[in-house]
Amino acid sequence: MTAPLHGTSTDSDPVATADVAADVVKASVEGRSLRQIAWTRLKRDKLALAGGIVVVFLVLVAVFAPLIVSLLGHPPNEFHQEEIDPLFGTPKGSLGGISSDFLFGVEPSNGRDVFSRVVYGARISLLVAFLAAVVAVVLGTVFGIIAGYFGGWVDSLISRVMDMLLAFPQLLFIISLVSVLPNDLLGLTGSGVRIAILVSVIGFFGWPYVGRIVRGQTLSLREKEYVEAARSLGAGRRYILFRELLPNLVAPITVYTTLMIPTNILTEAALSFLGAGVKPPTASWGQMLSKAVGTYEDDPMFMIIPGAAIFITVLAFNLFGDGVRDALDPKGTR
Repeated sequence: MTAPLHGTSTDSDPVATADVAADVVKASVEGRSLRQIAWTRLKRDKLALAGGIVVVFLVLVAVFAPLIVSLLGHPPNEFHQEEIDPLFGTPKGSLGGISSDFLFGVEPSNGRDVFSRVVYGARISLLVAFLAAVVAVVLGTVFGIIAGYFGGWVDSLISRVMDMLLAFPQLLFIISLVSVLPNDLLGLTGSGVRIAILVSVIGFFGWPYVGRIVRGQTLSLREKEYVEAARSLGAGRRYILFRELLPNLVAPITVYTTLMIPTNILTEAALSFLGAGVKPPTASWGQMLSKAVGTYEDDPMFMIIPGAAIFITVLAFNLFGDGVRDALDPKGTR
């Protein structure tokens, strides 16, 4: 009687079955970097992804504004009096003169293309918002990490400076500053001077918000074991600050930056609305809203379109910022 033949299937081989199970367990517990975990969480948040897509779209619109206007619109400062009713000074046709030639209609009185001015206005708003955020983040990170790490009188001095700047009337200061500025400054002219001032002042008065967050995180991180280990091994202060503490502050800084940009956009729009923004005829969303105040009863679209542009932009940044915050939260479950 011959011995039965055994199959080669892993189901009947205990050793092979154990190897397969070990591979499955290994794959399931394979470590992932913080970046991979954050990206996985962010992909699950559909609202954050939608906001991120809109943000990328707006950035592309701002970068390629001349190309977009040349294809779909008219020069932003070109008058089209033939589109204006000579009797009432309002756009001909319905909805503010919206047509295939003027996608968002025309401005009352002068007939400038609203679509082109909205597209170019995105450049001003995003440029000021991003650059002011960079200034605030750099200053806030430097002073915040110094205050949190060194403590003592250094912390007290920097904290009191932050309290003073937080209580300072930023809008009134910018309006007063703009009123006394010359048209030419440091090689810049016209709207270039206004943009530089807006970026500098908004960024300067914005860094205490970042500084407080960085200071608080640094106070917690400086007592961690890896910092004590680096200090016991003879690491200098510069090494600890920039190699041990700063990498662990990237997440909160990134989150606050994404939430600061929409605030900067609103600040720039408010200043332009009050006449302290870029100089005409440079296009700006806030400036368009300011001009629409006198004509909104006859042409409401001229107020609705730039207002919608501001609303959509700020909403997209806020949704994306909330998603980034949840994705980078180590205690989050999303």
